Amino acid sequence: MIAAQAALGADAMSLESCADRALLEQCKHRAAESIQREAEQLAALSHDIWSQPELAYKEHRAHERLVGFFSCKQGWEVEPRYKLDTAFRARWQEAQPGASPLHVGFLCEYDALPGLGHACGHNLIAEVGVAAALGLKAALEDVTPSLGLKITVLGTPAEEEGGGKIDLLQAGAFDGMDVVFMAHPGQEDASYLPDVAIIDFCVKYYGKSCHAAAYPWEGVNALDAAVLAYNNVSTLRQQMKPTWRVHGVITNGGMKPNIIPSYSELEFSVRASSRKDLDKLQEKIKACFKAAADATGCRVEMSPLSHGYDNVLPNKSLAKSYVENGKRLGMQFTTDEVVLNMVSGSTDFGNVSFAVPGIHPYFYIGSDALNHTEAYTEAAGSKEAQFYTLRTAKALAMTALDVIFKPDLLQSVREDFKMMKLMDDGSSACDKIRESSGGAGSASR
Repeated sequence: MIAAQAALGADAMSLESCADRALLEQCKHRAAESIQREAEQLAALSHDIWSQPELAYKEHRAHERLVGFFSCKQGWEVEPRYKLDTAFRARWQEAQPGASPLHVGFLCEYDALPGLGHACGHNLIAEVGVAAALGLKAALEDVTPSLGLKITVLGTPAEEEGGGKIDLLQAGAFDGMDVVFMAHPGQEDASYLPDVAIIDFCVKYYGKSCHAAAYPWEGVNALDAAVLAYNNVSTLRQQMKPTWRVHGVITNGGMKPNIIPSYSELEFSVRASSRKDLDKLQEKIKACFKAAADATGCRVEMSPLSHGYDNVLPNKSLAKSYVENGKRLGMQFTTDEVVLNMVSGSTDFGNVSFAVPGIHPYFYIGSDALNHTEAYTEAAGSKEAQFYTLRTAKALAMTALDVIFKPDLLQSVREDFKMMKLMDDGSSACDKIRESSGGAGSASR
């Protein structure tokens, strides 16, 4: 047994209550060793998910594989189909009477991209979440007296489309968590990437059909409205901030050229670096859509296609701890200013980051291939990616141990969380905040 020599506080055990810092270091060593011992099983888990890619909300095989994996591990309470058909929850908790346990969460993703498979490496995200949780449990289960820690692994489907984490947030799955961890594959090691807020719109125009040659003046051209809407947005780009992004396609423009289209449809994605800026940009984009309807005499309907994704809030204290642990394991974190300030993609972890303090680092997988490409699909299933994936899991587990053993760090994490929420809700300050620990030029959506 590993002995802790004094009573524990309600939130965590302080380093002063241990024999010395050696206990924390010993726990970190045990976590890394445990993850390495599981390497073969973890690689098989990841490869099974990678080799049978499934789309958002349809990840049934991946769900069963992950549920089965935890069900075979001693001490885990596993709940399949947890609040969503392809979500799950696995929990481990040590008893500590009279104390409120620190609750640490790890997140798994496992949905794929249509036509590309796991071109964003979500099989590796699942592996990292599982491995880090196993490592943390192994590090702490022999510590006496018990810390009363609670570990939850959430299987979160539908990141690429739909927003499974948002569904789970709304259903209360994150209630009571103190801190949450996950990591995303990219091109470089980075503790933070400014993933931006996004909302997807469907825009429909209704006009009136008519013969395009015989009496076109009797028609109301819905395709003209769609083209005007697209061009209106393009014209707006001159007045858009550098951190704003709008991209769209016309998905329905009519049936035949000799029939004036009575219906047209577009899909647009609108992104901004903060929730407040996204609200501003949405109003401008909606004005473009409405102007096209007014100009052509069409009726317009605008509706969101799915949940809006918030920007990811940085947490300086968690990022600092993660970088320190990652460097000990050989990670080389990017210092490229272009990468650090790059506008990237979006993730439903952003919504989680406004509800629970957390970290969403990026990690190198042994390839320079870009996410959402066939080359990245191949890299995500390669043997080479395994070394980097397990190293990332070790860094997450070690960072979780820092939070558990250092009450001052936990307090700083909570203060950072509150401050960043206030700054993001009150201004566009997140446009200007780029953590020196950095970001990588990749993202999920």
